[in-house]
Amino acid sequence: MPARLICVSNRVSLPRKTAAPGGLAVGVLGALKHTGGMWFGWGGELTEHDPAEAPEIHIREGVTYALIELRRDLFEPYYNGFANESLWPLFHYMPSRFRFRHEERDAYEAVNREFARKLVPLLKADDVIWVHDYHLIPLACRLRELGVRAPIGFFLHIPFPYIETLRVLPTYAELVRDLTAYDLVGFQADCDLQSFYSAVRHCMPTARIDENRLRLGERTVSTGVFPIGVDVDTIQAEAARAYGTQVVRKMIDSLVGRKLVIGVDRLDYSKGLVERFAAYEQFLEAFPENRGHVTYLQIAPLSRKDVQSYVEIRRSLEQASGRTNGRFADTDWTPIRYLNRNFPHETLMGFLRAAQVGLVTPLRDGMNLVAKEYVAAQDPADPGVLILSNLAGAARELTSAIQINPYDSRAVGHAIQTALTMSLSERRERHGAMLEVLKKNDIAAWAQRFVAALRQSRAPTPSGVWKRTAES
Repeated sequence: MPARLICVSNRVSLPRKTAAPGGLAVGVLGALKHTGGMWFGWGGELTEHDPAEAPEIHIREGVTYALIELRRDLFEPYYNGFANESLWPLFHYMPSRFRFRHEERDAYEAVNREFARKLVPLLKADDVIWVHDYHLIPLACRLRELGVRAPIGFFLHIPFPYIETLRVLPTYAELVRDLTAYDLVGFQADCDLQSFYSAVRHCMPTARIDENRLRLGERTVSTGVFPIGVDVDTIQAEAARAYGTQVVRKMIDSLVGRKLVIGVDRLDYSKGLVERFAAYEQFLEAFPENRGHVTYLQIAPLSRKDVQSYVEIRRSLEQASGRTNGRFADTDWTPIRYLNRNFPHETLMGFLRAAQVGLVTPLRDGMNLVAKEYVAAQDPADPGVLILSNLAGAARELTSAIQINPYDSRAVGHAIQTALTMSLSERRERHGAMLEVLKKNDIAAWAQRFVAALRQSRAPTPSGVWKRTAES
C-alpha cells in the first residue's frame, strides 16, 4: 500500500450527493481514494474570535476531510487582500491592478502558519503532502520549521510571472525561497516553469538548473509541467443527459433556430470579458448578415464581490452589454444575454453542447478548463468550434482551436465569423484532434503523474536549511 496522500488547499468543501465535484476535486479525490488520504483546508467558516484548535473531521468514502476555521480579521487581508490584490494580478501579468500592503502580507503569512500548525498533529511519519495554489506558497517552509520531513509538493494552478514582472512585489525574494522549500514544484505550462527558473536565477545565483531540477547546495528540488485536464467521460455523459432536460431545452427553444455563441467564466478581469463584449459588438458591425441570427450567451457568476476591481468589471460589462443590445436588438432578438448567476455543472455542460461556438478568451490563464469542457461536451457528429485565447495555458494543447489574441477585437470578430461558417468536415476534424488530446491527459492522468513524481522526490535535509535568509 503506498504512503498516505495529504492534499492541502485554501478551500475544502464536503461532497454533496446533489452536486458533482468540480475539476480539481475529481483529480484530488481520485488520488486520495487510491491510497486512503486526507484533504485539509479551510471549511468556509469565519469566526470573530479564536477558532477551534482542532480541525473538524469528516470521513466520506474512505477520504478524511479536515476542515479548519479562520478568523475574519485574518481572512479578509489574507484572501481578499494579499492573495487576490497582490499575487493574483501580478501572476496574471496585470501590474496596473497590483496593490501591496504590509499588513495584508502579514496576514497571508499568519494564515499559512495557522495551516501548518493545525496540520502537523494530523500527519503520520510516511505521509506525502500535496499543496495547491498561490494562497499557500509559504506552507512548506512553515511545515519544515515545525519539523516535518515528509516529501511536499506544490502545484500552481495559475500562471507564474517572469522575474521582471515578479519584481514588482516587494517580497518577491522570500516568495521564491518559499517555493524552493518544496521537493516538487509543478506548473501548468513550460513558460511558467521557465519564468520560475528566471526568478530562481535572480534570487539564488548559485543555484544550478538542469533536467527539471534545481540544485541548491546539498538539496535538490524537482520541477515539472503538469497540465491539468478534465474528466472527459463524465462531461460527455453529463452533456448528453442535460441536453434533453427542461432547462436546456427551454434555452434552445428560446433561440428560435438562431446559432448560439457561449462564454462561461467566473467574473474576473483576467478572463477578458470586457474585451470579449467589445469584440462581439465589432463582429455585429463587420458582419451585419448575422444580426438577428446569432445570440451570445455569457454566464459570469459573481466572484470576490468584496474586492473593488470586481465591482468595477461588473459595472463595465453591464454597460457594454446594454450598449450592444441598445444598438442592435430588435423586438424579437437580444444580441447578448448576460447572466450573473451560476448553474449546476451538468446544466452548464448541456448549454455548452448546444452552442455552435465556444468563446474562451482570457487575457491570461494558467489553463482554463472551460475550453476543455466545451470540447468534451460537444456532439462528435456535429461539433461546435472553440475560439481560444493564445494566452491561456490550454492553447498549448488545443492547437486545433481557432486561436486568437484576446486584445485584438477585430481578430476575435473574424474568428466568430469563421467558426459560424465552418464546414462540418472541418469541425469534425478539429474536434476529433482536440478530444484525443483531452483523453490522453484527463484529470486522473494529471493527478497520477504529479503524485508519482512527488513520491519519487527526495526527503528533505535537516530543518536548519529552511530558515529564510535576509538576502534578496
